[in-house]
Amino acid sequence: MRIPVLTIDGPSGAGKGTISRAIAKKLAWNYLDSGSIYRSLAISAVDQQANLDDEQAMAEIAANMALSFDSGDELVVRLAGTDITHRLPTEETGAVASKIAAYPKVRAVLLQKQKDFRQLPGLVADGRDMGTVVFSNAEIKVFLTASAEERAKRRFKQLKEKGIDANIDKITKEIQERDRRDSERKSAPLIAADDAFYLDSSNLTIDEVINKVLALTEK
Repeated sequence: MRIPVLTIDGPSGAGKGTISRAIAKKLAWNYLDSGSIYRSLAISAVDQQANLDDEQAMAEIAANMALSFDSGDELVVRLAGTDITHRLPTEETGAVASKIAAYPKVRAVLLQKQKDFRQLPGLVADGRDMGTVVFSNAEIKVFLTASAEERAKRRFKQLKEKGIDANIDKITKEIQERDRRDSERKSAPLIAADDAFYLDSSNLTIDEVINKVLALTEK
């Protein structure tokens, strides 16, 4: 039996998580936040004071990582039983995740962990290479993006609401640098799949984006 998959790829801060969770809830499908997997690995590596430049060490930590998700109204991520959700959105975690996500050995280890989320009645998967690599045969693919400036504003607001100190100029530069690194990496670069629907959310509300994606699923 074929299990349908909707992939939503795009750069950090484009709204993939918010949109994907909303779509998964409306369709009553399973949900995969691949970014949280890489961010969790970053937290695990930092907590273990591992050498972030050691690709083999990062791959071994990935292989042994005990991770669990609770994707209710708000995503809750647990690493070895400990809730690390509040640590996932920080810029520091994102920077480390982007660095180690470029390692082919790490991506190979985590590939199967992501594929295992494909279960009935269907899956909504968000990330950077869901439609190009992990679920390249997905029925519906979306590439969701927004300008670096708009994404920085959203991230700044998100961090402030969570009581995390932030500097919008610093966030903008980090987003631009991450975009460059993600798009230029040799392993699974950030690009839109040839058959993906390109959607710029810079001037759209969350509901408008959700409705556009739902319209694609209805087709």
